[in-house]
Amino acid sequence: MLSIQNITYLHPNKELLFKDLSFSLQSHQKVAIVGNNGSGKSTLLKLLSGKLYPSKGQILTNYKPYYVPQHFGQYDNFTLSQALLIDKKLDAIRMIESGNDVEQNLSILNEDWDIEERCQKAMAFWGLEGFDLNQEMNSLSGGEKTKVFLAGLLIHDPEIILMDEPTNHLDLDAREKLYSFFNSNHKCIVIVSHDRTLLEMMDPIYELNEKGLVLYGGNYSFYKEQKDIQTKALYNQLHNKKVSLKSAKKKKIESVERKNKLDARGKKKSIKEGIPKMLRKSMKNNAEKSSGKLKDDHDNKIDNIKQEFRQVKNALPILHKIKIDFDESHLHKGKVLAKAENVNFGYDDENLWSEPLNLEIYSGERICIKGANGSGKTTLIKLLASQLKPVSGIITCPNINYIYIDQDYSLIDNNLSIYQQAQLYNHQNIPKHEIGIRLNRYLFHNDDWNKSCEVLSGGEKLRLILCCMMISNLAPDLFILDEPTNNLDLENIEILTKAIVDYSGTLIVISHDKYFLDEIGIQREIYLK
Repeated sequence: MLSIQNITYLHPNKELLFKDLSFSLQSHQKVAIVGNNGSGKSTLLKLLSGKLYPSKGQILTNYKPYYVPQHFGQYDNFTLSQALLIDKKLDAIRMIESGNDVEQNLSILNEDWDIEERCQKAMAFWGLEGFDLNQEMNSLSGGEKTKVFLAGLLIHDPEIILMDEPTNHLDLDAREKLYSFFNSNHKCIVIVSHDRTLLEMMDPIYELNEKGLVLYGGNYSFYKEQKDIQTKALYNQLHNKKVSLKSAKKKKIESVERKNKLDARGKKKSIKEGIPKMLRKSMKNNAEKSSGKLKDDHDNKIDNIKQEFRQVKNALPILHKIKIDFDESHLHKGKVLAKAENVNFGYDDENLWSEPLNLEIYSGERICIKGANGSGKTTLIKLLASQLKPVSGIITCPNINYIYIDQDYSLIDNNLSIYQQAQLYNHQNIPKHEIGIRLNRYLFHNDDWNKSCEVLSGGEKLRLILCCMMISNLAPDLFILDEPTNNLDLENIEILTKAIVDYSGTLIVISHDKYFLDEIGIQREIYLK
């Protein structure tokens, strides 16, 4: 049904992204492609959709795939009907009804007389009732744009479905509908996703990495199990390399000492036996050359083991290379951190919430704020963080230390370099080499320090924020996260998860990622309507 044969892709600047990828998919298969940010997952999906063309190789298919993109900027000036590729058929119906160019428009419509009815049902299914198909896409939210393209699945009923991070902008209800769609659908589906609930429904999973496409037969649980086995094997290799290195160094010392003793004995014997001075000098030179060669042999062996050790260490997942060590929050459990009394917010005299909010947040709690898209989740967080003021009611927030990581990672100043960003949090005047140690610990090596923060991926920005928190040496009393997993790959989600699990203070998070919420131990949920 879909076959990829030795495809290679070069960026316009001729930089190689991946090469010689091959795999084939049959009908009814549900396949996931995972990998680190920048590995080329989205590009591969665009190649499968025909939006891009490979630099080498070919893609063969019997059907035209239907593609749900991750980003929608290119569709901003499109109407909904144009984005859904149904505008010409809808126009044809209008023209036929008015008696204009009937024969030509019948050809365009191709007997698809119920397309308007399918559109209405599809839009209603995804909660888009009343949306005008002639309105432009730039008038919609991210979640609404995703739902428009998901509606296209019901309108077109394609045989091959390609989706790039389809749950990123969806609220919980929409996610549940999408999960149900995946479970009941028997078409060929290829997704790029870090949504582990969705990945559990996929079989098999392909990982795109520097080796190419690596097949893991099974769903996410099987994939994770295999990755854990690989990581354990790498740690065993590291241990063995350490043992080999220690043994090689010991052998070098023993061999040099043994050689020195033999040379010393030979020298004494030659003097005692009256060997001529010129001959003794020649024997000494030969002994020094022999010692030098012996030392070089041992040094080369040690260097080879060190290189092998570095290669194994570099192969470890990112999480296992990073040391996360939050300080303890000094607030005692149960202290009131924030209190909202009859609070509401809005614009133009229209309130955001139908009923004013009344709530209290206590230190040590782990809270998730939930609600449909547009219910005001981010607004509530900004009110609690004193970034907005309520139009009615009172919010009481003691003078507490908090960190707020929003969806755009606004804590990172894109005008600064990585090192300059780190220095912003150097409140204790830590020496430069200490800053360097912390940056290296979070995988920002010397060559990266002058790199602009603007070019960093979401995962890199997250790591830099965590690094800055370590540099400041001040654990926040309150940690606020707004859809933190949306722009992260699986490895960086694991880094964030570990950081939160190890954090002892108060946590407020907005997220529709059930897998993530279970892992970080949410204790209470606040629902907004």
